[in-house]
Formats: sequence, structure tokens, C-alpha cells
Amino acid sequence: MNYPCENKKDEILSFSNISRSNLRADCKNCFGFCCVALYFSASEGFPVNKDAGTPCINLQSDFCCSVHKNLKTLGLKGCIAYDCFGAGQKVAQVTYGGYDWRQVPETAQQMYEVFLIMHQIHEMLWYLTEALRLKPSRNIQDELNSMLIETEKLTLLSADSLLKLDTTAHRFKVNTLLRQTSELVRNKFRDEQKTSSKRQKTLGQGRDFIGKNLTKTNLRGENLSGAYLIATNLRGVDLSGTDLIGADLRDTDLRGANLTNSIFLTQGQINTAKGDSETKLPISLTQPMHWLK
Repeated sequence: MNYPCENKKDEILSFSNISRSNLRADCKNCFGFCCVALYFSASEGFPVNKDAGTPCINLQSDFCCSVHKNLKTLGLKGCIAYDCFGAGQKVAQVTYGGYDWRQVPETAQQMYEVFLIMHQIHEMLWYLTEALRLKPSRNIQDELNSMLIETEKLTLLSADSLLKLDTTAHRFKVNTLLRQTSELVRNKFRDEQKTSSKRQKTLGQGRDFIGKNLTKTNLRGENLSGAYLIATNLRGVDLSGTDLIGADLRDTDLRGANLTNSIFLTQGQINTAKGDSETKLPISLTQPMHWLK
């Protein structure tokens, strides 16, 4: 679950006071919240069945993971897929000022609940920064930037205020803008195809594509949000302008696929898929190490 305790320099794309580095896990400045606060199920790719609030068996005294380098070989796909979007270090260093749940056990349960809320907020920040980097969204850029600032301010609330926050209502406002962005981007790529003489099979209806071969299907500008793409063959497919928000990419074959201009794709999704050195990713994501072995 935890990433290695390292500090990595990252290209910063700033919108408001948010940068890419702030929206990526920095476990050296966290207290292993993801390894404690979450419920684990061994059947979903975690080490063991574990109740929320109980430390993982692999969490060390320094809050690092003892098996992180072997997550792939151990088949711990749940750990590989998880991404806190930087919520862990925000709760640890900002909300609680550097005090961990071992130092102040009387507030441990509150910390776990705050972490889960902060995770939702940081996830929204990630998608908003993604929306702002997309050129077709310039027509609603002011609205996106205002929402980004409003969402960013929520991360600075006290623990008590965060626990009272209506995240569902705020997510509804964010999702409205994300859907508008998706439509703008997908329309652009669909319009470009109208002038192309190249014809491909269309996707059709449905959200369940588990194990299917979609290599001959035109997916440019498609809406695959929330789709089940487990073990789907997308090898060499052009996914430009394809909305992949919330899509399940476990064991999806992305070898040689072009995702450079796909939208709302996260590192966690990529970590669970199969790819290679020929897979093209958005600038905000990096190729998992196990792809290159």
C-alpha cells in the first residue's frame, strides 16, 4: 500500500496553489494512513483481510511498507492500485501538524475518518487540474479554476470542520464541470473523425467489456467512464479523447496503446493494467516499473 519512502522531484503544473507534486503520495511525510484506515480484503488483492483502523501486517514502525518492492510478485493488486492523491501527507503535516496516530492514540480514529474525507477532496483536485490542462475546456476555464480554488480551501479546514463537510454536495458540483469538460474534449475528437475516411467498428451500448477484444473498435472520443475493462484487449488502440474516469483497468492489455490524450486517467488505474515501453501515457502519469521488466 505505501510507496517507498523517497522524495522525488516532479514537473510542476500550477493552477492556483496546487501542483502535481502535492497531488501525489509522499509517504515519507505521511503516517501510513492508507495502511491503517482502510478495510482490506485478501480477495481484492490486499495482504490479508483487515478491519478499518487496524494496521497492515506489513506496516513498519517508520510507517513504510516492508514488501513494497515486491507488490507485483506477491500479487497485491489492491495495494498497487491504491492512490491517495497526496491526501496522506496533507492530513499528517497540515491537519494534524506532524503528530501521528501512535503519538496521540486518543485521536487516532478521528485521523482515519479525516483521511478518508481528505482523500475524496484530493481526488477531486486531481480531476480538476486534469480538466484545466485540456485545451477544449478553455470555454469553462474560469468555472474550473474557481472550483479548484474552492476545493483547495477545503483541504485547509480543521479536523472538526472536515468531519462536518458535505462532500457529496461538493462532489456533485465538481462532477458537473467534469462532465462538461468530458463532452467538450470528446466532441473535438469525434468532429476530427468526421473528415476521416478510415472506418472502424463502433463501441455500441453497455459498460461491461470484461475480457473482450476491442482492438478493432473505434474508441477515439468514447465515454468509457466507469466501464469494466478488466482483462480487455486494447493492445495498440488509439484512446485519444477517451474518457476513462473510474474505469476498471485491472489486467487491461494496453501494450502499444496511445493514451496520450485520454482524459481523467489516474496513476492507480495505470498501475493495475498491462503495458510496455510502447504504451503512450498522458504527461501527468508515469510508466510503472513492472511494465519495463
